[in-house]
Amino acid sequence: PLLASAHESSCIRLWSIQGNLMKELLPFSEHPSGPLTALCTDIFTKILLTGSKKGHIIRWNIASFLEDSQNKKNEIKEELCWRAHATKVVDLFIEEEKNVVVTASTDGSVRLWHAMTGYYFGYFGQARKFELSDTSRLILPSDVNNFPAIIKEESKHMEKKKVKYPLMLDRAK
Repeated sequence: PLLASAHESSCIRLWSIQGNLMKELLPFSEHPSGPLTALCTDIFTKILLTGSKKGHIIRWNIASFLEDSQNKKNEIKEELCWRAHATKVVDLFIEEEKNVVVTASTDGSVRLWHAMTGYYFGYFGQARKFELSDTSRLILPSDVNNFPAIIKEESKHMEKKKVKYPLMLDRAK
């Protein structure tokens, strides 16, 4: 079992069920995601999705880390980042059978996205039917103008580093 918490600093913390901090993550996308407002995983806990105050969705691969969290080689990989809404994401979930991500925002919209590529399928309430089998059409919602960004594997994640302060005030000197 694993607990995940999302924070205003864009940090994700993974905790053991005993309350021990296992991992701290910061996004490595070129677009700062802002404070995190929502998160979810797939049924098998291989994928972690986060939503942000600025409307971004980030997909993380956590499978190898969860297999053996003690092995330093098993890193959590940020795989994809896309702008889903112009305003804050308030909820999201993965529908695995159809391979879609559903996002909801304070802009009042609920949208569908391809889970692996971040391609936009449409929004609830639209006149046309969702075409979930065609992921080749690169369309975007009217309020978003950036296509999904695939995060390269050679990119290193920005993790919080413990800072040592070697300068100490010595009143005797």
